[in-house]
Amino acid sequence: MGELILIRHGATEWSSAGRHTGRTDVPLTDEGLAAAIRLSPAVAGRQIIGTWTSPASRARRTADAVGLADAVVSPDLWEWDYGGYEGRTTTQIQTERPGWSLWSDGIVPGDAEHPGETIEQVGHRADAVLGRVTPLLPGGDVALVAHGHLLRVLTARWLGLPPAAGRLFRLDTGTVSLLGFEHADPVISSWNLPAAAFG
Repeated sequence: MGELILIRHGATEWSSAGRHTGRTDVPLTDEGLAAAIRLSPAVAGRQIIGTWTSPASRARRTADAVGLADAVVSPDLWEWDYGGYEGRTTTQIQTERPGWSLWSDGIVPGDAEHPGETIEQVGHRADAVLGRVTPLLPGGDVALVAHGHLLRVLTARWLGLPPAAGRLFRLDTGTVSLLGFEHADPVISSWNLPAAAFG
């Protein structure tokens, strides 16, 4: 049985500053690209039978750098649409909404390019991805190159948990995580491994 290989894209200026980066197409920094290149041993030699990536250039460039240039673009792998909180940090939002949490309080609508999503909508997208890729796992590994919050929600759904349980899984930029099975049970095989873990 194969595993799901989750790759969070390398760092961008916004991710490094803690700014919510949903649908804004912010490029990788030079350091983010270098970290992505260093992740390539994580996929080398694995029997990967399918690869999908978010449409964002930061994810597509990460896929290329890791050695997954044949990745299929999937709109379902876009990051959470943060609506009116796009580009803002948690600290900035909490000055207006003390104690605010994305996971429990959600977002406010934004402009036409950033209308926003509920956590349930993000969960439905994650479910759609899992519905497509899980049947492939008996034949080998599947790689998904995407974003922090989306991959955290997807992991919660893999484990049969509600989307909001994604808050429990910290996921840094430029990391690899593996989802697999123990007997018939979906499990996390490894989590949040940086490039240094691969030599």
